[in-house]
Amino acid sequence: MPEELKIMAPEAHLKALRFIEHATANADVVQRRVLSEILRQNAAAEYLRRHGLSGRAAADPDAFKRLVPVVTYEDLHPDILRIAHGDTFPILSGRPISEFLTSSGTSGGERKLMPTIEDELERRSLMYSLLMPVMSQFVPGLDGGKGMYLLFIKAEARTPGGLVARPVLTSYYKSRHFLDRPRDDPFNSYTSPNEAVLCPDSYQSMYAQLLCGLLHRDEVVRVGAVFASGFIRALRFLEKHWPSLCRDIRDGELDPAHVVDRGVREAVSRVLQRPDPDLARRIEVECRRSSWRGIIPRLWPRTKYIDVIVTGAMAQYIPTLEFYSGGLPLVSTMYASSECYFGLNLNPLCDPSDVAYTLIPTMAYFEFLRLQCSSNEKADVDDLVDLIDVKLGHEYELVVTTYSGLYRYRIGDVLRVSGFKNKAPQFKFVRRKNVVLSVDSEKTDEVELQAAVSGAAARNLEPFGASLAEYTSYAETGGSAAPGHYVLYWELRGRAVPASAMEDCCLAVEEALNSVYRQGRVCDRSIGPLEIRVVEEGTFDKLMDYALSQGASINQYKAPRCVRAGPMVELLDARVKACYFSPKCPKWRPGHKQWMNVNDDKNRI
Repeated sequence: MPEELKIMAPEAHLKALRFIEHATANADVVQRRVLSEILRQNAAAEYLRRHGLSGRAAADPDAFKRLVPVVTYEDLHPDILRIAHGDTFPILSGRPISEFLTSSGTSGGERKLMPTIEDELERRSLMYSLLMPVMSQFVPGLDGGKGMYLLFIKAEARTPGGLVARPVLTSYYKSRHFLDRPRDDPFNSYTSPNEAVLCPDSYQSMYAQLLCGLLHRDEVVRVGAVFASGFIRALRFLEKHWPSLCRDIRDGELDPAHVVDRGVREAVSRVLQRPDPDLARRIEVECRRSSWRGIIPRLWPRTKYIDVIVTGAMAQYIPTLEFYSGGLPLVSTMYASSECYFGLNLNPLCDPSDVAYTLIPTMAYFEFLRLQCSSNEKADVDDLVDLIDVKLGHEYELVVTTYSGLYRYRIGDVLRVSGFKNKAPQFKFVRRKNVVLSVDSEKTDEVELQAAVSGAAARNLEPFGASLAEYTSYAETGGSAAPGHYVLYWELRGRAVPASAMEDCCLAVEEALNSVYRQGRVCDRSIGPLEIRVVEEGTFDKLMDYALSQGASINQYKAPRCVRAGPMVELLDARVKACYFSPKCPKWRPGHKQWMNVNDDKNRI
């Protein structure tokens, strides 16, 4: 940390940086203490007793490592169902389950339910409190303005036992930790009123947050959203609606055609206090230009960086963000999931391709499954290594034990060790296991895609004497179309198929995809209609020829089930004969069918 910034940093920031330094320098000691705390806190949990952790062994880390197995969500599903249906016995946790956090990963086509306890909000808040002390080491002056962060909640439901089930960010934004954050702290100063963030209608929320962001134009020093996809969706919303937003600013009145929610209107009116034709004119000048290249610093000239996740599936959005950014740094600050918050990027101004996260040892107990072992459904405990024992350059699957009652749980993220902060390793996110498609927070794996495509083709092509010869997929996120959408390239054989039947194929695939995908299509509007591009016969032979020319083995080649932007997509697009889109949204409703289908699991409970 530069000496001049040390002098300027507030005491709270120095305390946070000392915490990071101590936790990473003593990662081995901290990790053993965390595991002991988890075992003591959850000593009464049925799950631990079931695996032999009782009596003297109840809080023994060595007994835990010897006796407790490595598990996946499917292994825990019967216990989670019991909690969801109202069983208050300490099944997984020694403390009461306060709610379920719904994962964007899926099981049986539905969101996973992650049990959590009240204390976890404190740990998540701790992680958020470390972000600005880290950023302020690299970017001075962040306390001299506001953050324009576009934050949204998503649908929530209740389990049969009455527990709330909702995404982790929705839980946090509705908590006192977010709503009652100190307003006198400049690092907690956002342009979006809480009422706009908490508005369940994504259109009204987006409109209100962008309007407030434009009204605070000259105060904004950082902009962002959680995911790159969400931030780009906001910019494209702005491209479409800037005339209305400018009219509201010019007139000093919020148009009721765009926002009808009373609480949001009242909150925005406190910002939109009077007509401001000069501000409206300045915004119009920028928005009317022929190109939106560099629009972010043109509209918010004091902006120092863009805060969005650009690792993993979000890396596909980097070129689009660079188009809009005008050279501003793209910063990925934190690595987290519904199961647990993991770590921070301690070098936030690095190139997006170099982002590495330092796991904070106090958040949970971390273990790592060697990659050659992680493909096994049933991993052995001997295949695990501790946080401080991972090797530079090696790849691992992350395994966590949490205070909330997940024990040796496979997260499904593949990480590569890229360095160390003291004794704590730093990891680059490599990929999500088995995921082939993602345009927002949804994850579609190869097995799910195969089943959806096969079912749709059999049902809609065979009556016309046609069949699906081969297919692949692509997440279309570029260009001016918003939001991103799934593209399927189909090579057909047999007779011609009517356009209406191909559109039915599009919808049938969507209907068969998981509820997270369908929620993005129907409720969040974060995913566009699925598209099928029918290609000429022989196209997949050409695709194989290209792969072989690049060094692929003819003995091992198989058609890829997903392709990335580049030569393969260009080859496919050059041979497209016709394009079809899903004619309407698939069915979706809040809730989780597996909560209700308790009879299917009675033999396992």
